[in-house]
Amino acid sequence: MESGKSFLAVLKRLGIHLFLWVLVLLFFSFFLGLEAGSFSEKIGFSAFLLPVTILTTYVVIYHLIPRYLLPKKYFRFALYSFYTLVVSAVFIIISAFYAFVIALKLEWNESLPISKSIFYIMITIYLVVVIASAFSLLKNNYTSAAKNEELKNRILEAQLKLKEQELHYLKMQIHPHFLFNTLNTIYGLSLSNNAKTPEMILQLSELLDYILYQTRKPVVKLKDEVNHIRNYIDLEQKRFQDALSINLDIDPIPEHLEISPMLLLPLVENSFKHGKDAQGSLRIKLHLKITGSNLNFEIINSKAEKNPVSESQGIGLKNIRRRLEILYPHHFELKIHNLTEEFRAFLYVNLHQNPQKIE
Repeated sequence: MESGKSFLAVLKRLGIHLFLWVLVLLFFSFFLGLEAGSFSEKIGFSAFLLPVTILTTYVVIYHLIPRYLLPKKYFRFALYSFYTLVVSAVFIIISAFYAFVIALKLEWNESLPISKSIFYIMITIYLVVVIASAFSLLKNNYTSAAKNEELKNRILEAQLKLKEQELHYLKMQIHPHFLFNTLNTIYGLSLSNNAKTPEMILQLSELLDYILYQTRKPVVKLKDEVNHIRNYIDLEQKRFQDALSINLDIDPIPEHLEISPMLLLPLVENSFKHGKDAQGSLRIKLHLKITGSNLNFEIINSKAEKNPVSESQGIGLKNIRRRLEILYPHHFELKIHNLTEEFRAFLYVNLHQNPQKIE
């Protein structure tokens, strides 16, 4: 089947070339200035000039241009073009001579007009070569542009798939980490037969629904993300009880605002996990401000005076930053301040910009 298609393509190409050279033959017959001759004499005269025209044209467009001009070997292209010009000029003179003698049946002792018309004949032939070369260059440019565009699309598609895989991997890092912490909280309460354990299990089931199903979406309502933050904080309050002091300052959330899921929750989780001071107390301040479509989220937690950022906390913050770079390129700002007695994380996101559609 493929061989049949290629054979038809070759036949089509040969047909196009044959048609174009017939047009060139008619062009020569009309423009080479043999007004006194009959139509058959004009065709016969032009036929003698056609082989050298075809050969010169094909040498230029199939050898000189692709081998030397397109690879930018300009010196060799100029040198071999000069050789081609000299050789073709010799053959044009020979072809014209035989055309006058054979096609026009002029005798040796007759005055041949070749000395007057040979320059015009050369100009006409080289005009055909130049036109064919120009079309060849245009075709090469178009083909190269098409290939470059296809290559660019393939590269973009590959980058898109890589980003999709990377984002999926980053999310997988978040989910087990978050679930592990929450289950530890419930486990600690269950050991003491705390009456709030069933309520916490119910809250965890809601969080699981959010993590396992809602986070598959490219965006969720900001209001839902904040509600699940409140849910998580409520779980942690049951665990820390009097050891926890938390101050929430959250603006009313407009219904239309959306955000990529699990961007804010890991910051809150980090504060609970790493926020104990030297006395075992935990102080957290959370501020969420909405200005138009701009989200400003800041969370401040206490820490032991000489407690550096742990490896897991550092990985978590890098994880969040990488997700922001993928989802909100050039439309976010994440600032981290590791101070002596507290740790601050500030996040700005322009929610007017939809996350990159790669999920």
